[in-house]
Amino acid sequence: MEVYKFGGASVKSAGAVKNLAEIIRNSGQKNLLIVISAMGKITNKLEELSNAYIFGQENTHELLDEIKAYHFNIINELFSNHTHPVFDDVANSFVEIEWLLEEEANDAPDYIYDQIVSIGEILSTKIVAAWLNECGIPVKWIDARNFIKTDNTYREGKVDWDKTTVEIQKHLSPVIENGIAVTQGFIGSTSENFTTTLGREGSDYSAAIFCACLDAAALTIWKDVPGVLNADPKWFDETEHIPQLSYHDAIELTYYGATVIHPKTIKPLQNKNIPLYVRSFLHPDGTGTQINGENSPLPVPSFIFKVNQVLISIFPKDFSFIIEENLSDIFSLFHQHKVKVNTMLNSAISFSVSVDHDEEKISNLINELSTLYKVKYNKGLELVTIRYYNQDTINRVTVNKDILLEVKSRHTCQMVMKDRSAIE
Repeated sequence: MEVYKFGGASVKSAGAVKNLAEIIRNSGQKNLLIVISAMGKITNKLEELSNAYIFGQENTHELLDEIKAYHFNIINELFSNHTHPVFDDVANSFVEIEWLLEEEANDAPDYIYDQIVSIGEILSTKIVAAWLNECGIPVKWIDARNFIKTDNTYREGKVDWDKTTVEIQKHLSPVIENGIAVTQGFIGSTSENFTTTLGREGSDYSAAIFCACLDAAALTIWKDVPGVLNADPKWFDETEHIPQLSYHDAIELTYYGATVIHPKTIKPLQNKNIPLYVRSFLHPDGTGTQINGENSPLPVPSFIFKVNQVLISIFPKDFSFIIEENLSDIFSLFHQHKVKVNTMLNSAISFSVSVDHDEEKISNLINELSTLYKVKYNKGLELVTIRYYNQDTINRVTVNKDILLEVKSRHTCQMVMKDRSAIE
């Protein structure tokens, strides 16, 4: 029994869906769970729709029509028979959103977000499941919300592992033991059966949850890259493929911002010693990358870039020490405003952090911090993390840069930097 996860890029078009079907056919897998994200960039479009509805904008129905057209264009290209049940099935899936949009947005924004954005995975899996069955690959469509149980933290649902494990082992495991099932990433449900999401890009995490609860033999994540690379091709003209890395290094890389795998994915697999394979859906015969319990160091330094960073520096107003009590208050405020710290440095009278720039969150956080502390901040920065660094690798990324903050450990160096010409 294995689990395959396909992201949005692997199902972004009719051609991509056909390619997925060939991967499944050629794999020879008979006992398989396929976890699928929303198609293409539909999650972004659904977020636009959610915001338009919440803020009472006039383009909500225009956005919904655009989302509908995208999916029906794919269905029309896949299915020549327009009486195929998938047409009604997908149309009915949109009805829930249409009903919601007819009412005023009185519920909490995060709750509304989850009810709207979650439809992306429902749509993609219904289309893919229908196509696989059409191709002679018998599959069963499964609603992930019946199995992944969370608390009521909308947009970042926390998994109830006990309930989730019981549901998956009791009701899903027999399905996989007798064939192939298709289900959604990213979504779950509360004890009251309200839809929740697991956090942006959370489909990898969903696949790991299913994998751990099923005691699967392996998880394969299908990407548009040949495996894990030592740097994002967006930033480096030359990158190197990493054939194997340890759970530990994978956790470190994802924590620091490597986007090839969702940060929460590794731990459930490590707990069960389940290997994770990252392979290319463009070149499925490639070797990919295996992530497992072998604790061998990375063969090459790895670089992670995060742009659009804000460096926030916090000082006591009376020049007293930054002590544990202050840090507790500070972290509590970061938690309340849902601001994730990417790196931090503490001195006797200051505490500095680098965070992703979200205008509303950061503005509210700084305003509240300023009631207790003196706060300075710089915008428009980049954070570079080098795993297994040396001076040459540092020199490589700091040309014409000014370093505003630097943190080093035995294997990892993090630098918050700004273009020299941009320093005020």
